[in-house]
Amino acid sequence: MSEESTIIATNESIFIDSLDAISDAIGKCFSATATALLLTESDVSPEFFNLRSGLAGELFQKFTNYRIKLAIVVKDFGLYGERVSELIFEHTNHSSIRFFDSDVAAKAWLSA
Repeated sequence: MSEESTIIATNESIFIDSLDAISDAIGKCFSATATALLLTESDVSPEFFNLRSGLAGELFQKFTNYRIKLAIVVKDFGLYGERVSELIFEHTNHSSIRFFDSDVAAKAWLSA
């Protein structure tokens, strides 16, 4: 996968704060013929890290269903509590959704 097939959320004004925003992000990926999206923690609302909100689960399910790779950059995994740390650990080897602590690592995985 080339870097051209990856959308950087910040560059495309993608901000995930609702189910509609998830659909809009998928639409932007399709219209750009992108096969991957890179999000940073500033590209998602605080509700994303509150797992009870269901926002993270919906995002993961939709991106998995549409076969769009998703890299999420979180500088300090410990900031968001034990449950989020568990979620991040569970996605260590996921085929289409992973967390990283740097843009460089995320981009490397997406382009591999």
